[in-house]
Amino acid sequence: MRSHRRSRLLAPFLLVPLTAGCFASGGGGDSASGDGNDGARLRVALAFPPAENLSPYGADATLLSRLGVTEGLTALDANGSAAPALAESWRRDGDKTWEFTLRDATFQDGGAVTPAAVAASLTHATDAKPAPAALAGVTLDAKASGDRVVRVTTAEPDPVLPLRLSSPSLAILSKDAYGKGSRVDPVGHATGPFELTEVNGATSASLDRFDDYWGGRAQAFGIDARFIADGTARANALRTGELDIAEAVPVAQAASLDEKTRRDTATTRTTSLLLNASSGTFKDAGLRAAARAALDTSVFAKDVYEGYGDPGAGVYGPAVTWAEGKRTAPVGRAAAKKPGDGDTITLATYDNRPELPEVAQVVKQQLEKAGFTVELTVREYSRLEGDALDGKFDAFVLARNTLLDTGDPVAVLASDYTCDGGFNIAQLCDEGVDRAVADAEKIADTAKRQDAAMAAEARILGSDAVVPLVHQRIITGVADSVQGVVLDPYERTLVGTGTRR
Repeated sequence: MRSHRRSRLLAPFLLVPLTAGCFASGGGGDSASGDGNDGARLRVALAFPPAENLSPYGADATLLSRLGVTEGLTALDANGSAAPALAESWRRDGDKTWEFTLRDATFQDGGAVTPAAVAASLTHATDAKPAPAALAGVTLDAKASGDRVVRVTTAEPDPVLPLRLSSPSLAILSKDAYGKGSRVDPVGHATGPFELTEVNGATSASLDRFDDYWGGRAQAFGIDARFIADGTARANALRTGELDIAEAVPVAQAASLDEKTRRDTATTRTTSLLLNASSGTFKDAGLRAAARAALDTSVFAKDVYEGYGDPGAGVYGPAVTWAEGKRTAPVGRAAAKKPGDGDTITLATYDNRPELPEVAQVVKQQLEKAGFTVELTVREYSRLEGDALDGKFDAFVLARNTLLDTGDPVAVLASDYTCDGGFNIAQLCDEGVDRAVADAEKIADTAKRQDAAMAAEARILGSDAVVPLVHQRIITGVADSVQGVVLDPYERTLVGTGTRR
């Protein structure tokens, strides 16, 4: 169906210290001051292995950023605004052009981070097929301008370009990262505080501290990362002292961890039920309304997530702190119809996140109680995404980080709920929704853009193509010996310069 496909969900949860008040790797205030051998190595368990040969343009982009390997021109601060990273400042020059002034930084292969290198890296991202999620629907041209400035021009005015460039998929790499064809190799060619030295397939990876990092030398000497898909195994390894940090501890394992090693934080990830609005049973808005009315969403946070979640309120949850005060009632809801004795509804989800099959089972029971006939399919995510994007399921339980791709609240609406959206699993194509999202995309003022995003959310919720179930709290296991952990609601980072044991 749509051309801008990209895996959005394999971007799990490990969240660790950042500096300079933003969720990025950099900042000199937390750096070590020893002789280069002063920090112990960190032992970290990740839930997902590299899925696309460490390409920065797909699912592995956030893996690279969480491990402190890559960074972009900008980062996200604690309020979700663009903050300096490789660019120390920026300014707008007319409607379509922005100028970014680079800081003095070095690639891990020894070369300088120059305007020419940055422009070339961004050009490679724009040429990638499929396009990185952050560039879906956006055309940009990057060129060097003098010794320190990169000029980025977009085909149409883009008021949130600095926010867009914070995306992990737009990480800046040196020229040697780009080989023939589409192959991109970040190993030794990035700019972050840690350099990948070895990747052992789907099993483990080793990283060493990059001593010439612009933000100061990291306090940990390196990272020994293991890819452990089983959540119980991750929790057990932390409990027995084999790990320092374990990401994405299942709620069923939370009680097995000592209270001092168990951290939970609200994230910008929402688990929703998506209903196929273009074909099958739920093409009928009245039956979508009936499905929405059949769901008691209070049970998901309380029972399935055992209190490590907040009841579904909208596309954006409580971690998006401005959303609740701006939320308005859904617009244009159809009257509910009684389900008939027609075809069976196919409901699907994936088991990479261990709570989702249980969520789907509860959804199935509630829909059946309302008179629907439901067949449940559960697979590993990589074996499910293509069918979901092609509209082969009537309903889909999805855990989606609404601010992961760009940090812009409007971008996720355009991607997930418009006619041309590249991640429109709900298959929604509604003129009112498209118009509301397009209006929001044009607004530069932050507060007014948020208002417009909530107006668009009201129309999307009114379509009943999406039913928010729960806003997730992520549980991270952190050993007593580890200091400086900061839990990132955007799920973009894992280790920063101040992480140590």
